[in-house]
Amino acid sequence: MFTAIDQVYLFMERGGDVLYALLLVIFLLWLFILERIVFFSMTYRPQLAQAVAEWEERSERTSWHAHQVRDDLTSQVRAALENNMTTIKMLVGLCPLFGLLGTVTGMIEVFDVMAFLGNGSPKAMASGISKATIPTMAGMVGAITGVFALSLLQRYIQRQKAQLEDNMTFDH
Repeated sequence: MFTAIDQVYLFMERGGDVLYALLLVIFLLWLFILERIVFFSMTYRPQLAQAVAEWEERSERTSWHAHQVRDDLTSQVRAALENNMTTIKMLVGLCPLFGLLGTVTGMIEVFDVMAFLGNGSPKAMASGISKATIPTMAGMVGAITGVFALSLLQRYIQRQKAQLEDNMTFDH
């Protein structure tokens, strides 16, 4: 009976070397997603409260200078909200590309076997076909889960931006 660790090792072995690079990309993707979640749950609220408090302390909010101060405060909060989102998008895009790279390398292995042994040996080609399909599947799974998390983060960011505008009004 195989343990879970044995199953993972077997999966990685069947998928080929590209699967290790894909695992690293997916690990980094989820590391950045978790960083955003931790930021939103621990750091963002105090940062927002500080920006709103700084705006509320102003006695005058209608001049050009007041508008510039407000724009500066909101841009700092927006930049903090958007931090690492481009990296997450890039890593989501890399997942299927690494899967495709695994497909190509696996198919090259199949063609090498066919050239060496002929096309009458399905057992010999099975390893290459496995190396062609497993990374593709793993890349798609990584990309789908990343797109789902990315869309949730982007929706949350949009709501927070709208709330920021509501919290920092010009009227006195």
